[in-house]
Amino acid sequence: MKPTKTLLTAAALATAAGGVSAEEMTIVSWGGAYSKSQLKAYHEPYSEKTGITILNDDSSNEAVAKLRAMNEAGNITWDVVDVVAADAIRLCDEGLAMEIDFDTQLAAAPDGTSASEDFGDLLVSDCFIPQIVYSTTFGYRTDLVGDTPPTDVCAVFDLEAYPGKRSLEKRPINNMEWALICDGVPKDDVYDVLATAEGQDQALAKLDTIKDSVVWWSAGADTPQLLADGEVIMGSTYNGRLFSVIEEQNQPVAMLWDAQVFDLDGWIIPTGLSEERQQRALDYIMFATDTQRLADQAKYISYGPARASSAPLVGQHADLGIDMAPHMPTDPENAKNTFLYNYEFWADYRDDIDAKFQAWLAQ
Repeated sequence: MKPTKTLLTAAALATAAGGVSAEEMTIVSWGGAYSKSQLKAYHEPYSEKTGITILNDDSSNEAVAKLRAMNEAGNITWDVVDVVAADAIRLCDEGLAMEIDFDTQLAAAPDGTSASEDFGDLLVSDCFIPQIVYSTTFGYRTDLVGDTPPTDVCAVFDLEAYPGKRSLEKRPINNMEWALICDGVPKDDVYDVLATAEGQDQALAKLDTIKDSVVWWSAGADTPQLLADGEVIMGSTYNGRLFSVIEEQNQPVAMLWDAQVFDLDGWIIPTGLSEERQQRALDYIMFATDTQRLADQAKYISYGPARASSAPLVGQHADLGIDMAPHMPTDPENAKNTFLYNYEFWADYRDDIDAKFQAWLAQ
């Protein structure tokens, strides 16, 4: 996707007018409402502070493949990349993401608590700086589900009760887990089953039952648009994208929190940058992951900040004026039946299951 520039700040314009080119850095993310929340909470304040122009690139769904290709070519064009935790683990294992000294290269909490303690168990890789806790879950059209709206994730597989198109992400992650759960596998056994060829076949067989009714998506903005247009009756996406279509766009859509899959999203810095670019990337990371900045992002999208010290600072939506806490995936009412994503499993099995899943799609 072609990068888009944030507006040059007055400071950057002044720098340019003085005969020195304003510096630029390319930050890769997911686009849509999520990138907008980062623009407001991180990019614009950072540009105003430093005069650096940030180029937004919405290629995070292809980050692993593209960073592998860039590394092979010896030409790293990205400075900071937003990825999910499992992809960060893969990139770290392959030497494509730099290791971070959390307590010297990230800001401490306002009370002096070290970054490593503030992030706690969410530090799942030496290369990964968590940003948000989010979930992948389902939204559905309230005007298309009849008098009995779905309350169970397995409604996705019930074409008789809920006829119509569904949207699912064009990758095995989450789809395979939901398929096994809805085929009778206990939640605690899902990854043991999915580690076997038989379990993978079982998941794909369950997905076969709805394959002809699925619209496959690649970008997080796809399902909200499909729901808004009435092209699907229900679909999976990130909870913050559904918040946007429900609360900001006022579409006839509701959340299905059942079996929502908790996950982490955050930053990596690619290896292979020049010393100057690496220091600039680290400076941005120090700024963008401090306590206040992570809390600020929650003003624009309903993702829980990854720092413990940020949670008490989460307040109201910047434009709507509604309390954001009840819209977080971690809210007790929403988290009654969650599914815990296994980062290490997907870091180990992703490539093999991806190949099997894509072959099944092509059949």
